[in-house]
Amino acid sequence: MNGLLLALGASLAWGVADFVGPWQGRTLGALRVMLWAQVAGLCAMAIVCAARGQAPHSAAVLLAIPAAISGTIGLYAYYRGMAIGAMAVVAPIAGASAIVPVIFGIVRGDRPSPLQYLGVAAALVGVILASQEHQEGGKRKVAAGVGLALVAAVGFGFYFPPMHAAGKADPYWASLIFRITSTAIVLLAVAVRRPAIRLAGWKLLIILGVGLGDTLGNALFAGAAHAGGLESLTSVLASLYPIVTVLLAAAVLHERVAPVQRVGVALTLAGVVLIAA
Repeated sequence: MNGLLLALGASLAWGVADFVGPWQGRTLGALRVMLWAQVAGLCAMAIVCAARGQAPHSAAVLLAIPAAISGTIGLYAYYRGMAIGAMAVVAPIAGASAIVPVIFGIVRGDRPSPLQYLGVAAALVGVILASQEHQEGGKRKVAAGVGLALVAAVGFGFYFPPMHAAGKADPYWASLIFRITSTAIVLLAVAVRRPAIRLAGWKLLIILGVGLGDTLGNALFAGAAHAGGLESLTSVLASLYPIVTVLLAAAVLHERVAPVQRVGVALTLAGVVLIAA
């Protein structure tokens, strides 16, 4: 399958998982949701790799470890940002992570098109506008969750280059090593923070589905790399997931944000699309 289609598939899977997970995390707690989601993803990838019956052929798959560290930190910040801020604001700002692989591409010799440069500028301006929230008396303040959304953007951004390299070597083992690492990180956080973790019934099924969706996104992105897609392009296409999240937040939660924030959200999303052009 074409690597670009796989990257778009990753974006769709992440978009759904990154709406449902933080939505449930608002009441269940971020670490509880992340823990069960990680367990589901780890089990799924372990079964796939066991059924495949092939050992990794390159040490490059170990690059999934730094990808998991960065991505898991970003995901926790994303969940916490979604818990205190509007999804329609937090998700696009986190999606500005698309800027990071573009910068990596430039350093490695890529030459972005004028549209991509315009996209970077639009995304940066959009983040600034989306972060503005009106107060009484006409004053403005930084909207809730924006700081965490920026942490998520950095974490997600630095996920893409090492995961692309790991997936290019072996998408299956890269996905499994990623999931082992991310599960270990979440387990460590749970051991330190000691939140409630018990979950049962339909809520458990929903969270397990979130984990499978997130893992599917990781596997599709790794597959896009293995299929030969350019790192900068596949990474940016996979970064389109906030469009799905914003649409779901509008349809399900009927979120409303200030006019200037709507402009910022639109600019940020348009910027990510232009970067992918």
